[in-house]
Amino acid sequence: MDINLIKKKRFNHGYLYILPTLFFMVGLIIYPLGRGLYISSYKTDLIKRWDFVGLENYISILTNKQFYSSILLTVRFTIIVVAGHFILGFILSHLLNKKIKGIAFFRAILILPWIIPESVIAMIFKWLLNPLYGLVNQTLMSFSIISEPVSWLGNGSFAFVAVVMACIWKGFPMIMVMLLAGLQSINQDLYEAADIDGATGIRKFIHITIPSLKGVIYTALILDLIWWFKHYTIVWVLTQGGPGAATSLISIDIYKRSFEYFEFGAGSAVAIIVFTIIYVIKFLMERGFKINADD
Repeated sequence: MDINLIKKKRFNHGYLYILPTLFFMVGLIIYPLGRGLYISSYKTDLIKRWDFVGLENYISILTNKQFYSSILLTVRFTIIVVAGHFILGFILSHLLNKKIKGIAFFRAILILPWIIPESVIAMIFKWLLNPLYGLVNQTLMSFSIISEPVSWLGNGSFAFVAVVMACIWKGFPMIMVMLLAGLQSINQDLYEAADIDGATGIRKFIHITIPSLKGVIYTALILDLIWWFKHYTIVWVLTQGGPGAATSLISIDIYKRSFEYFEFGAGSAVAIIVFTIIYVIKFLMERGFKINADD
């Protein structure tokens, strides 16, 4: 049989194998992104009104101070939440990596927050923080820490902290599991060799553990950052962006523009800007990790 014919058949088969994945990528990523970009150039209600405005939506958003306030609040929220995830996940992954009897039980328990739906977690925290019958107020009052019930979600400062705590509790298991998998994949011969050379625990941590986990840490941070920068569910169920603008993240702004004010073009424009910001952050982090790897 002609060798060129065999190569051609293999080449065609390759396209058939990737076709299902390509179909889903187009349907779930490329088309929605292109559609959003198209809608962002219109003032539209998606039914009758389709007024082409070009870049007017982008200009209006980028000259609006409220937009920058929302972005800064989202950046602050994301940094605190991702840092909380990483600190908790890092500590717990090392504890769960120890060979202790019954450790599998604790691994199963600690993964539960990630399995529970976000809306359910938000409702649990809303019940705990309820000013009338919430468990938090009752507990604090029983220990005389507070003298009267506190409206945790009705005060701007408290509401932001409450939202952050709920999101940290929800998301830390993902980082924990990824780091635990990374720890278990490290070749134990490296630690044994370090013991023979008389290396201390800190030196082993710095020169073996951290370099071995660098790829896992990068992947975990990128995924976590992207997820929580655009987070919506827990914040909306708890506070709907309030009180005032205390928890008005950019995702809340997109929702309100689109589904409360029916400014679908402006909402799409904000979404495109957020996508660009996330991509830039991802690119800078990737460059930073590559530079550190080269060093």
